[in-house]
Amino acid sequence: ADFDAKKKRKVAEIYRALSSDPIDVEKLRRMAIGEGGLLTDEIRCKVWPKLLNVNTDDLPPLPARKELREDNKDYQQVLLDVRRSLRRFPPGMPDDQREQLQEELIDVILHILKRNPQLHYYQGYHDIVVTFLLVVGDRLATALVEKLSTHHLRDFMDATMDNTKHILNYLMPIIDQVNPEVHDFMQSAEVGTIFALSWLITWFGHVLSDFRHIVRLYDFFLACHPLMPIYFAAEIVLHRKQEVLDCECDMAAVHHLLSQIPQDLPYESLISRAGDIFVQFPPSKLVKAAQAAQAERTAASTFKDFELASVQQRPDTVLRQRFRKRPRWEERTKSLLTKPRTNRFVRLAVMGLTVALGAAALAVVKSPLEWPPKFELQIFP
Repeated sequence: ADFDAKKKRKVAEIYRALSSDPIDVEKLRRMAIGEGGLLTDEIRCKVWPKLLNVNTDDLPPLPARKELREDNKDYQQVLLDVRRSLRRFPPGMPDDQREQLQEELIDVILHILKRNPQLHYYQGYHDIVVTFLLVVGDRLATALVEKLSTHHLRDFMDATMDNTKHILNYLMPIIDQVNPEVHDFMQSAEVGTIFALSWLITWFGHVLSDFRHIVRLYDFFLACHPLMPIYFAAEIVLHRKQEVLDCECDMAAVHHLLSQIPQDLPYESLISRAGDIFVQFPPSKLVKAAQAAQAERTAASTFKDFELASVQQRPDTVLRQRFRKRPRWEERTKSLLTKPRTNRFVRLAVMGLTVALGAAALAVVKSPLEWPPKFELQIFP
């Protein structure tokens, strides 16, 4: 009963923010980040467009299906990916309804790509589009994903994977700031960051099986800075720190552990902590470390492997091909332990978990759409 009362209050607050003049987008961002996110798909239909600054009054209709699919260079690949995406539809959905949604999914993707020839399709993009399609329907999904594709997802949609690599290169510096021991263990195992590739480029849509958890994360990511998904990825690794440290210290073992994402994660506390870490260690503070990570060519992060892994969407096959025995963890710790370290745990403890309550949330949410497309390219020379 207490939870229901809280939920009712939150719904009322969201509708107040929607009906104020002008619409209180800052408040909507805080609601999307705070506990439970936006609560219902009905509310998401109203709030997601506001978070992305999309005008819903005059949505253009989708062009004719035949026109979209003729001579379209991406059609065959999109078709293959969408056919393989059965598990992304609610269990128990009648076949004919699902097939119709799959056709709509193909149309939405092809339409966005046709209107934006500078964007390149990647495997995993359909996992993001299907989430929007299921929540808001095809016309609104097209407008929202188009805006998202030219902002938050822009770096994944280049002709090469260089920018995606840059973003993944933030993962280890974030982990290092919060838990140097986990960072050093992972470096020692030379696990790289490929295990988090599908998390990042699908906003976790590809790896989580419960749709409620996926849309809850989308509420959070839509309200935040475009790099928030990589902070959330770091938080998942940190949440599993004991499992990681108990693992055998070699690439295949640690990669296998991390790429199997648990489904019963404590999403609300992970979201809150990811927001806190972002406030404390914003991307601007981590740029140098991310650049250094790019320069280190560990076995799992060389460009060829990266490209291969993304094509196959099965990074473990790459790792099996490259697998070779590594010196054991004990032998390597000697050199690692001599590294001077400041005690970051003290600094982390000083900052309370405030994101869900709002103070730090404001720093997290300063309109991400003020970041121009190609945000990454401005950071890296």
